[in-house]
Amino acid sequence: MNETFLAVLKHEGPVTIVSPYAQPAAVVNTWMSYVSVEGNELHIPAAGMHSVEEAAKTDDRVTVTFGSKEVEGTVGPGAGFHVHGHARFESSGPAFDEKKKQFPWLTRLLVVTIDDIQQKI
Repeated sequence: MNETFLAVLKHEGPVTIVSPYAQPAAVVNTWMSYVSVEGNELHIPAAGMHSVEEAAKTDDRVTVTFGSKEVEGTVGPGAGFHVHGHARFESSGPAFDEKKKQFPWLTRLLVVTIDDIQQKI
């Protein structure tokens, strides 16, 4: 896992989740402090995110964006990443139960299996 990416995750900030092939594209947001990396997956609590969940039924590809001005990037202060992967929503199971302990308001767990991580800045 990219060390700069992991450093970015340690800072609070918005995260954008995009289903780019939905018509129109589905776009939702969450907070970096809600996201955990588990092996080759991102685990993200979901209470809303219905547009991304609906889009994943026909095309599960997503792009998730992260950034922090607190981390040195490619040209100075600020690092940003695009994570490309495949989304699924879980409403039960060990990963869901673990995240539910942290965030009792979640109704589903968004699991993004990572294909690649691209540093943009």
